[in-house]
Amino acid sequence: MTVLQKKSDNPIAHLTTEDIELIGKQLDEIRQSVIDTRGEADAAYIRKVIDVHRKLELGSRAVLLASGFPPAWILGTIGLSVAKILDNMEIGHNILHGQWDWMRDPKIHSTTWEWDMASPAEQWKHSHNELHHTYTNVIGKDNDLGYGIMRVDEDQTWVPMYLGQPLWSFINACFFEYGIAAYDLELGAVIAKKQTKDPEFRARGKAVLRKIGRQARKDYLVHPLLSGPNFLATLTANFVANLVRNLWSNSVILCGHFPEGVETFEKKSIDGETRGEWYLRQMLGSANISGSKALHLMTGNLSHQIEHHLFPDLPSNRYAEIAPQVRDLFDRYGLNYHSAPMPQQVASAWHKIIRLSLPNGWLDKTTLRNLPSQLVKLYKMSTGPRTVRRRLMAEAAAA
Repeated sequence: MTVLQKKSDNPIAHLTTEDIELIGKQLDEIRQSVIDTRGEADAAYIRKVIDVHRKLELGSRAVLLASGFPPAWILGTIGLSVAKILDNMEIGHNILHGQWDWMRDPKIHSTTWEWDMASPAEQWKHSHNELHHTYTNVIGKDNDLGYGIMRVDEDQTWVPMYLGQPLWSFINACFFEYGIAAYDLELGAVIAKKQTKDPEFRARGKAVLRKIGRQARKDYLVHPLLSGPNFLATLTANFVANLVRNLWSNSVILCGHFPEGVETFEKKSIDGETRGEWYLRQMLGSANISGSKALHLMTGNLSHQIEHHLFPDLPSNRYAEIAPQVRDLFDRYGLNYHSAPMPQQVASAWHKIIRLSLPNGWLDKTTLRNLPSQLVKLYKMSTGPRTVRRRLMAEAAAA
């Protein structure tokens, strides 16, 4: 069975089964070309990034010892924010994907690396590598798609609770590392199923709490205490750096999977999925961010999200090299290579978050002129009897 797209305007209707399998074979060839040429230059790249990160973090924390002096606070906070982003995006995320395991360096290996995040590496690797990358954008299977707290597709039944979606999405962005930790624990599902006393869950929960404790002691106790009279200023700087890192990483993830035009899939669409169909789902379910080399570095090269989802285990520094080949494949087979500057992608993702927080069609049909009547209709959809709500939503969808 081919990967099925839910919309009536099917972006792969023109592809034959042979086309899809040929796409898969050509992508396999691109992947193998990178594997065959991995070498010292790639190893030197990741070692240099790690070295720069460590020096930047240590230097920034040293500057923040004098954080009571405003220029030192600003410089140290910016430096620490950048260091935390590098640790999270280009270093931690990619090492934990196994992109550098081929080096056989025990210090830079997916089985030994731990990062500056609330979620323990082992738990994140299961939820991200094994689940998200297997079931990319499959509703009900890929929990990264909305993190279990958002309505992510028009076919999901709208209920009034979703009106709060923009607010809790923003709160999640601000405290993203803790949201990821809760998501990795599958906390919502565990609570719903009343499995909080399950020994395995308790063990994983304790691991998360230990990790959060270590991170909190470092950022909110030890480092501020070393600053002496500048305790509060340093504590604030660490909080701001974590906030910046969380907002940035959340934005990058939203850009990669949630802008308008990125496709979602039904569970049944992946039954019997072939290698070529899996590749095709990654192509349709991802979006890139165009920009400079500095932007690519700061996104962990997830600005090449399409290439990353096609080849999650290839060294991130090689994505820019193969991107033209991947884009050419899109063009040859009449597929949309979804790429745009970061501000445009962020705006598109948040537009989708807001649009799907409302009943289908409500936002598209609302203008300044009819806003009062639309708000009345929304109020009735949210508070009226279920039969009234269903009738109004059906009318809105049919209009």
